[in-house]
Amino acid sequence: MNPDRNAAEIAGLQLEVDQSGSRNAKHGHKYGNKRKQGQNRKRKKTPVAWWGVLCVIAAAATAFVVLVLLMSGQDSGSLKILPISEHSVTQGELLRVPILVQFEGRQQTALTYSLSEAPPNATIDAKTGEFIWRTGDSHAPGKYMVSVSVHANGRRTLADQQTFAVRLDRRPPRPELPKRDESSFGLPEMGAFRDPSQLMNPFEIQGELTPRNKIDEFALAKLQQLGIEPSPLCSDAVFLRRAFLDTIGTLPTVDEARSFLDDQSPDKRGKLVDQLLVRPEFADYWGLKWGDLLRVKAEFPINLWPAGAMAYDRWIRTSLRNNMPYDQFVRELLTACGSNFRTPQVNFFRALQALDSRSAAQAAALAFMGVRAESWPEERWAGMAVFFSQVGYKPTREWKEEIVVFDPRKATPNPDGGPPVGVFPDGTRVEIPVGKDPREVFADWLIDAKNPWFARHIVNRVWYWLLGRGIVHAPDDIRTGNPAQNPELLNWLADELVRADWDLKHIYRLILNSTTYQLSCVPKSDNPEAAANFACYSLRRLDAEVLIDAICQITGTTENYSSMIPEPFTFIPERHRTIMLPDGSITSSVLELFGRPPRDTGLESERNNTFTAAQALHLLNSSHILNKIRKGPKIDEMISSGDSQPLVDTLFLTILSRPPTDGERDEFGWSNSRWDAENLIWALINSEEFLFRH
Repeated sequence: MNPDRNAAEIAGLQLEVDQSGSRNAKHGHKYGNKRKQGQNRKRKKTPVAWWGVLCVIAAAATAFVVLVLLMSGQDSGSLKILPISEHSVTQGELLRVPILVQFEGRQQTALTYSLSEAPPNATIDAKTGEFIWRTGDSHAPGKYMVSVSVHANGRRTLADQQTFAVRLDRRPPRPELPKRDESSFGLPEMGAFRDPSQLMNPFEIQGELTPRNKIDEFALAKLQQLGIEPSPLCSDAVFLRRAFLDTIGTLPTVDEARSFLDDQSPDKRGKLVDQLLVRPEFADYWGLKWGDLLRVKAEFPINLWPAGAMAYDRWIRTSLRNNMPYDQFVRELLTACGSNFRTPQVNFFRALQALDSRSAAQAAALAFMGVRAESWPEERWAGMAVFFSQVGYKPTREWKEEIVVFDPRKATPNPDGGPPVGVFPDGTRVEIPVGKDPREVFADWLIDAKNPWFARHIVNRVWYWLLGRGIVHAPDDIRTGNPAQNPELLNWLADELVRADWDLKHIYRLILNSTTYQLSCVPKSDNPEAAANFACYSLRRLDAEVLIDAICQITGTTENYSSMIPEPFTFIPERHRTIMLPDGSITSSVLELFGRPPRDTGLESERNNTFTAAQALHLLNSSHILNKIRKGPKIDEMISSGDSQPLVDTLFLTILSRPPTDGERDEFGWSNSRWDAENLIWALINSEEFLFRH
């Protein structure tokens, strides 16, 4: 054993131990300091943590107190039914009594109404609190007590009850009616029943006719001059249905019909006209009429294509909805430049079968002057075509988009080198200044208040749309050989439009409020000039779109419309009404059967409202109509509610916009079955009273 070696090993081992101990001591000191610092931080943070806990507890206590206060405040309140006076009603009449409640507190709590004592068949609307009793002969005359309760639910229920009396009077005896030939059908002979209480003729009101405005002064004076007796005024029910169909192309609902017929105010017809003119359906229906006139159609031969037709239709309906002045409406159509997708007005110059200046001139004359192409000689069209000779068309990279521009390069100078010369329809010649869009020159002449065509044409066309016959008839055949039946009336309406700053709704309002418009459809004179001078309202079949919409409204069903050509395919939402179809190319076999116009020429004669045997067979026997009656959700709703007599009233109000007469109630054998209800609906839909404007 080597002592030197052993000593060296021991020395080395000792050195390693010392170094290791030194490192451990160093790390131990470091970790020790961290523990001390952590303990110090914990000792320092303890008061802050407790303060946070105290804050949370205080907030919870505050929230609890607020909640208790809110709950106690919610429970506070009062509920009281206001006193109800005694009501009286005659057998067969409808009684409606609104239950008025004084309710304080719990503004967000709904009220619930109920009956604890009431006559047979009486009901109350659980939400609105309206008491309704449809009385009939089955209810014995006498005094009935009605107990009404109202509840407001919550942590503490509030309730009140009120009792009131209803006196039911006996229906007066019906007068014995004259016997009629069982083989006859349709309306009774006018003059046979003059007593309104007999209700055999629900279409007229007997009485002296009085003028309501200047329209009547001119129209009635002309009838007196010709020795023609005008028809009496139409009844309220007839006026209601007529005004709805003529103004917004829509049937009134049952509630709208009942509200109007129950209203006893003398000015209710004027109020109804004002309401209809501001409804959104006004723009929808008259957009249909202007779409026919301006040829809004995507396919051949117009070829606006779907995007252009949609944009054009939207602009027309928006202009009508905003009641754009008529002169501005026409000026924008005649002078616009831009993309047919982004400036829809320019589609007036694309909705032509031939994109040339003469076709544009003839389209403008037909739409805004009521002049047909065959009415003028060739040289007259040539002079007017100059104003449209500088219209250019530029394609873009977007599919089927086209830019309509003013293109001075297309101007054709005179042989002497001067500027182009246009000739207005009245024969006035005018030079087109260099750089001036000739369309603007023509538009300035056209919309001038002194123009002999512009204002007279549009008021005549509105008159035709509302009464079924123009003062100049047809409305798009204004020429020397086809004079106005009543020139004074036509001129006054044109002047009135100018005085109203071209507000067409003003003309609608004047016509709809006139006695002339409100005459019965049953003529009292056999004079051949009676119809041409508006001695009665013109009887005519419903437009195809209006008829289909009316059947869908009655049954709660819809129609499906789509166009597979041209691309892109066009699909119309299921709830889209037929009068809102934006494109003449989107159609159906039913619409074509009932005479919807193809929109190829813009002539009024394109629409055919003649009733045909094929149409009658479709309404009588087709699965299209029968399925709507048998499966319509609204039919199910009407049949499943109420007893027999109110259901008959509801069906008549829904389909004919009037209650049934006493004779109709007696003649209808009702067994309270779905079969009988469907048969009545089918019969009413196939009646002339439903199919025709009257």
